Amino acid sequence: MKCSTLPRIRVLFAQKLIGRIRGKLVFALLLGMLVSAPILVAQQADVPSDLNQQTAQLLLRRIDQLEGKVKELEAALAKLASATPGPVLAQAGPPRQAESEPQSDHVEPEPMDLNKTLLRIRGYSDVTLHGSNLKGDTTSFSLGQVNLFVTSDLSDKHKFRSEIVFEAGRDNSFGVDVERLLLTYSFNDYLNVGVGRFHSAIGYYNTAYHHSTWFQTTTGRPFIFEFEDRGGILPIHNVGATISGRIPSGHLGLHYVAEVGNGRASRSPLSEPVQNVVDENNRKAVNFAIFARPEAVPGMQAGFSIYRDLLAPENSPRIGETIFAAHAIYTRLDFEWLNEALLLRHAPQGTPRVFQTPAFYTQISKRFGSYRPYFRYQYVNASKNEPVFSDVGLRHGPSVGLRYDFSEFAALKLQYDYTALRGAQAYHALGLQAGFTF
Repeated sequence: MKCSTLPRIRVLFAQKLIGRIRGKLVFALLLGMLVSAPILVAQQADVPSDLNQQTAQLLLRRIDQLEGKVKELEAALAKLASATPGPVLAQAGPPRQAESEPQSDHVEPEPMDLNKTLLRIRGYSDVTLHGSNLKGDTTSFSLGQVNLFVTSDLSDKHKFRSEIVFEAGRDNSFGVDVERLLLTYSFNDYLNVGVGRFHSAIGYYNTAYHHSTWFQTTTGRPFIFEFEDRGGILPIHNVGATISGRIPSGHLGLHYVAEVGNGRASRSPLSEPVQNVVDENNRKAVNFAIFARPEAVPGMQAGFSIYRDLLAPENSPRIGETIFAAHAIYTRLDFEWLNEALLLRHAPQGTPRVFQTPAFYTQISKRFGSYRPYFRYQYVNASKNEPVFSDVGLRHGPSVGLRYDFSEFAALKLQYDYTALRGAQAYHALGLQAGFTF
């Protein structure tokens, strides 16, 4: 116990003692009044009462003694209070916490209520049996991506979303990738700011369908929107910042997206294409997209985007990269029609030559109850001297398939693909896929 608290304890003890003495004094006065009442009656009746008079005199003397003690204690209490630092309570009773204990300068923060973040996890995956007559290909069962879609509402305006994917590679071993990790803040409908790893807003398909085949009508993505680690030619992912929102435009329903980030690394089978931590140069990739959702045609969206970056491959000149993309889609519950086209332009510095790669796809489907037949045609034509992806070349062909939703959470897809190649034999492929969500 600290020495500074001893005088206060003495004061409190004295206050309690005075209270007890006052209680005894009041009791004595009441007793005296009860005793003196029969004395007065006896005097009026001329009845002798020597005994009652003696008792009253004793009580009066006891009261005088108690009053003297009260005065002595009050004087001592006043002297003690003047020598005691800090405020002292004027009345008896337990002191308040703020006046009896010194307060620390450190204030413990209020514990965070994790229940307010509303963490949600949803899973998606698929299993596919596929085969083709392509040289070196074998008929195989393949486990698809196990996609955990994790979201959380940090507040009314702060939102978090991510996709954690478990995926097996060509070597049959599983790996883990954080495909998306985005923290956003919504000021209003016209301005939303996000930072992290996200899908680039190039065209429509890349931001409408993420890492789950469950949402897609077909068994896989169009080739031009294939993921980077599967031979795709576009910067599907980006690490940086993004802003998006509505544009005041009445019934036209205009929206915008602006992005800046590390972009993708120069294409190499030995390097990770998504620059998660370090950019290979100081130049940043930028992308701007604008699209319309007219109220007069519900389900329709049309727009375009422009992407710019500077690639820095080893032992080669830097390459300016520009991607122009346009789309027009119409989707309803029972019908979809997707159309996208793009032009990928690579311009090596120090040379007059520019390499341009055109590509497009169109996809249409109609739902009949639980069945949805679909058709897709895709085309890409890269020069054999293309400095970034010379292995792509010319490839085009149709895909025909049928999706059957046999439950609310699972579907079967049967798809046939025909692909024609430049300078090589065309090949056929067939796939049967079971996709599901959990």
